Amino acid sequence: MKLHDLHGKKVGVCVSGGLDSRTVTKKLLEEGVDVVCFTADLAQPDESDIRDVVTKMNPCGAPTHIVDLKNEMAEACFQVIQAQAMYDGGYWNSTGIARAVTVKGVVEAMQKEGCTVLAHGATGRGNDQMRFERYTNVLAPDMGVYAPWRDPTLLEAFPGRLEMVAYLRAAGIEAFPGGQKRYSTDANLAGLSHEAEDLESLETPCTIVNPTMGVWPMDAPDQEEIFTVRFEEGRAIFIDGVEMAPLALMQAANTIGGRNGVGFKNALENRIIGTKSRGVYEAPGMELLGRCLECVYEATMDRKARDLFRTLSTLVADQIYDGRFYDPATRAALAGIGEFAKSATGTVSVGLYKGNVLFRSLTDCPASLYNEEDSSMEASEGLNPVSSQGFAEIQSVEARSLARAGQIL
Repeated sequence: MKLHDLHGKKVGVCVSGGLDSRTVTKKLLEEGVDVVCFTADLAQPDESDIRDVVTKMNPCGAPTHIVDLKNEMAEACFQVIQAQAMYDGGYWNSTGIARAVTVKGVVEAMQKEGCTVLAHGATGRGNDQMRFERYTNVLAPDMGVYAPWRDPTLLEAFPGRLEMVAYLRAAGIEAFPGGQKRYSTDANLAGLSHEAEDLESLETPCTIVNPTMGVWPMDAPDQEEIFTVRFEEGRAIFIDGVEMAPLALMQAANTIGGRNGVGFKNALENRIIGTKSRGVYEAPGMELLGRCLECVYEATMDRKARDLFRTLSTLVADQIYDGRFYDPATRAALAGIGEFAKSATGTVSVGLYKGNVLFRSLTDCPASLYNEEDSSMEASEGLNPVSSQGFAEIQSVEARSLARAGQIL
């Protein structure tokens, strides 16, 4: 859709309160478009008060609604952790899953306000444009999508931040271009993604990022912190013996992991549109809980189960990244992962030290396949080592056949 297509329609604009959001909102109102603004509360750790977005948007002249999605975001975090759904470079899909939660929540809110078009501020070079558009298409197929930064009219009018500032000031709206940023940040409960600007150069170290959710490992305490979490069917229930709801538990895990330098990743990822991008990611709670749950999975899955789980996990990670979280393939993969998670009950204790998550113990895990006597190298009542002779002889038949047939190089 282009600007001229919006006349006579009610447009819901996804806003952050930033310069872009205010410029687009004011421009649409100036063109006579009926505008309502929406912002999602995803428990962003870089927002001290989400209501500041409303304050920043008020001078533009359109009402702004806060859509409370904190609990939905926490539940999505639990699904991603259960699926171990990490993307290129092994980083947690924090931004990808947040877009799924955001669009579902704001589309429902927009429909209640009578909006027939969703407008988003994603650029024409990144992943989010595809995610916003596709989620709107699958969740509200009759709703239009307007991407101002793919509209030649808007691009010509506002080629940069200085033009936006001048436009808003002319309308009596206080605006500043801001200082030269070294990178941009997107935040939600699951974590923070940092990219662009100086981070586009592979000669720039990841440590130019100033952590928001914790500290770099070298700045973490010199003393190990013990962390214990109880999982029931693949879901974290207790931290250090205290039962918590998903939102409170994720926030606690973020705090504990963050102060110990856990969860930093530097990744060169393959974007949806075919280019590569570089990102630096913070996800202390996701990494901490994910690593602990992995300990339970290792104890409760046999070899074939692990192979299938890894395949399903990769599929879910790719689907989240591609903006396909609600697709049938994702649902089917999550259902399969749910079967494995039914056995993932146990209490995990780890030591946290300067970014490391060090295994200490796994207890109260009734579905564990691990048997100390079977695995022991010492004399025990477990597996009889003599029994392995027959298995070795059976294996030798195939090995010798391959060798005699000249198939071994």
